[in-house]
Amino acid sequence: MDTMDRRQFLVRTGLALSAGLLTGTLPLPKALGQTTASPPPKLDTWEAVRDQFLLKRDWIHMTGFLLASHPAPVREAIERHRRGLDEDPVTYWFENEERAEAEVLRAAADYLGAQPTDIALTDSTTMGLGLLYGGLTLWPGQEILSTTHDHYSTETSLRHRAERTNASFRQVPLYKKLATVSKDEIVESLVKAVRPNTRYLAVTWVHSSTGLKFPIRAMADALATINAKRNEKDRVIFCVDGVHGFGVEDVTVADLGCDFFTAGCHKWILGPRGTGVVWGHPRAWPFANATIPTFSIDAYRIWMKEKPEHAVPRSAIMTPGGFHSFEHRWALDEAFKFHLAIGKDRIAARIHLLNRQLKEGLATMTHVTLHTPMADDLSAGIVCFDVEGMAPEQVVEALRQKKILASVTPYATKYARLAPSLLTSPEEVDSTLRAVRALAAA
Repeated sequence: MDTMDRRQFLVRTGLALSAGLLTGTLPLPKALGQTTASPPPKLDTWEAVRDQFLLKRDWIHMTGFLLASHPAPVREAIERHRRGLDEDPVTYWFENEERAEAEVLRAAADYLGAQPTDIALTDSTTMGLGLLYGGLTLWPGQEILSTTHDHYSTETSLRHRAERTNASFRQVPLYKKLATVSKDEIVESLVKAVRPNTRYLAVTWVHSSTGLKFPIRAMADALATINAKRNEKDRVIFCVDGVHGFGVEDVTVADLGCDFFTAGCHKWILGPRGTGVVWGHPRAWPFANATIPTFSIDAYRIWMKEKPEHAVPRSAIMTPGGFHSFEHRWALDEAFKFHLAIGKDRIAARIHLLNRQLKEGLATMTHVTLHTPMADDLSAGIVCFDVEGMAPEQVVEALRQKKILASVTPYATKYARLAPSLLTSPEEVDSTLRAVRALAAA
């Protein structure tokens, strides 16, 4: 990229003060710590993909959606940046932050099918939700609508915003029973729930509580019909916590049709721990207000009275400023490139295949109640279930004794939870099914 392109990228990153403000006092020698990266790995088989990770081979890993292991390209990038920062942190930062941020935004945009200038960088899904929902513009009498199925971070962020603005906050169920849930029921329930004063709708794409995947595109289409009869000030703005579909499904933000999309990148994306993104449609960004000062160049120029505020898009200041774990943030581009090198379509097909194998196996067991829908269009990579006569914690511990890593849903209603991923083989799914089947005799 030429200098102007890098400047335009940096406007959106919110990481650094302009290097031009500091070059008068600090010389900028050649960047340090830049070792030659390994050639791109050949990822034509799933065993080759698995070889990129350091995960213990004597365990079956079904919890990668909680916190990912880093593939080799991500590990190498983290170490490369860490070395440079350790050798000369100030010089390395000045000489690399602009280029590194541009690489991350470009890679994220390629993966999302978006523009780099519509993406803000955060440290997690929760941070992204807090930043987005904490600064939503609300007019008197408008309401925030969400569901009874959402995560603590969504509900709490929205409650905080409602309390600060005196807006109403309402939660509704979008289906009656998981056993009979359908796309039509979800969409019809949504349309009935929207009121004339509903300004924001906040939902979760894939529920970590049950494994249910909402039909986001169909919901967006239903909202578009409602919005066609409203003026811009009253349009329903559709916000999605997408973390458990992000890295699983072969879609772009245009395919989803939402206004805002928030996700951490250290789960299914397999990115560095402590990374995340918020994408916003250009028509929606003006309604988001930053709560943490950014360090973007243009925002700094506004503060210095060198540039008018209206000249900088709202999205330019949504990435929090301050100093971050730069070695992790700057390595995020490698995670997106890793996914694209494998192929989003291959990844989606593989994860759905393994999850279907798991669900079909669990559904045959009389002592097991499967809660996650069987259909691919209503589920993704998380499978939730109960074992008769055992608490979820007991199920997880019993599987752990057989070196199978499972988890318990952290909600009022608890289930045992398994999540086959790119790091799981069909043979490991079969081994897991045998272990669950053996619990009938426990």
